[in-house]
Amino acid sequence: MPRPPRLSPDELSAALRGLPLWSGDADGLRRSVELPSFRDAVAAIVSIADVAEEMDHHPDVDLRWRTLHLTLVSHSAGGVSDLDVELARRIDRLLPA
Repeated sequence: MPRPPRLSPDELSAALRGLPLWSGDADGLRRSVELPSFRDAVAAIVSIADVAEEMDHHPDVDLRWRTLHLTLVSHSAGGVSDLDVELARRIDRLLPA
């Protein structure tokens, strides 16, 4: 399956306007979220993993007690692609604002 190309700077800026909980640049989209407990954070990772497997696109996840730090980047594209934007949208539906 062909992977989408890296987003242009203008496309990336437009994508970030639609993802207010995320920050980023050409090297990746980033979001941190604090969950009520360590178990809740681990459960969130499992939910994210299910979506990532479905999309065959996997985020970098760093868990620090009950805080998740997520980074999305399409390594095959050399930066952020539409896959990262779509995964960010799906993750936003799983996590609290």
